[in-house]
Amino acid sequence: MSLAADEFDLDPTLCHLNHAAVGPWPRRATEAVARFAEENRRLGSLHYPQWLATEHRLRERLAHLVGAESAADIALAKNTSEALSIIAYGLTWQPGDEIVGVAQEFPSNRVVWESLAPGGVIWKALDLDGSTDPEADLFALCTPRTRMIAVSWVQYARGLRLDLERIGAFCRSKGILFCIDAIQGLGALPFDLSRTEADFVVADGHKWMLGPEGVALLYVRPLLRHTLTLHQFGWHMLEHSGDFDRQDWQPAEDARRFECGSPNLLGIHALEASLSLIEEVGIEQVRSQLQERTAHLIEAIDRHGLELLSPRATERRAGIVTFRVPGTPSAELYAGLMQRRVLCAQRGGGIRFSPHFYTPFEVIDRGLGEVLAIAAG
Repeated sequence: MSLAADEFDLDPTLCHLNHAAVGPWPRRATEAVARFAEENRRLGSLHYPQWLATEHRLRERLAHLVGAESAADIALAKNTSEALSIIAYGLTWQPGDEIVGVAQEFPSNRVVWESLAPGGVIWKALDLDGSTDPEADLFALCTPRTRMIAVSWVQYARGLRLDLERIGAFCRSKGILFCIDAIQGLGALPFDLSRTEADFVVADGHKWMLGPEGVALLYVRPLLRHTLTLHQFGWHMLEHSGDFDRQDWQPAEDARRFECGSPNLLGIHALEASLSLIEEVGIEQVRSQLQERTAHLIEAIDRHGLELLSPRATERRAGIVTFRVPGTPSAELYAGLMQRRVLCAQRGGGIRFSPHFYTPFEVIDRGLGEVLAIAAG
């Protein structure tokens, strides 16, 4: 039995093509949670030091995934929105400061910047529709007042992948901060901080990293860590967090300063196990197998005369393929697919399929077959 088949034994009546929303857990993640729960039931917190060791391994795996120098550079947030809010409300803004982004962002990476408007901060959004060179168009929106470019690595609705190295080089040349929402790319594609030159990277673990909701990566460039004003305080974010009787205190020097209270150890056990699978397979192999599946899907979409809404170029896509069926309303098609247990999403004006590296080709073909059956009436 292959590694993928052993780890993912999804209900055979289900076509899971929705990793861009919430991915399923591999077997090892469910087993890690079961062991953790059983320990709690029978032994309470006797093994708490081992739990903290699992937490540290998760930080190490996340650091490895993004190319951070140390696990100490990784903070664990509750979700992408919290991580972005820590950044947005940690920075010091002046009236007239600008943030450049994309109009078609998921609300998490739009609302947080728009919420700064009462302080005079301006969010300027590129409309991707009609843009043939989105990076150049983002740069064109920048002025001497631009403080940050904040974008998703992979756009959630149609899957456009931005050239992070190009954007990072521009930001460095102009002294602009660079914030990446990497949730639709981490776990699907290789990522390298040394090449992207990102100042901030955020991503929840419940999509392509195959973990649970409730645990997210927050990376802040170490040189910027102390420039963010803290708005959450508690025992866990202290430099001497284990010395409960200490009266003088200061925030931790490392990224733990952004974590005010007790960690989500249940979610940590699951995500740490899931990332061990991605490491075992190898992120390059994950990328290669995922690209094979998206190429297979796009070829079938073309063959059946459907309208592809996602990018065709390999370098412009990750795992999201969005399409439309001429003559069939997407809402009607989505409802029919869900009734037939094809797990997908209605996004970007069409139907979004998002297989992962392990998804059997026959599942992709079966899902598309249901699309054609519904369209045929």
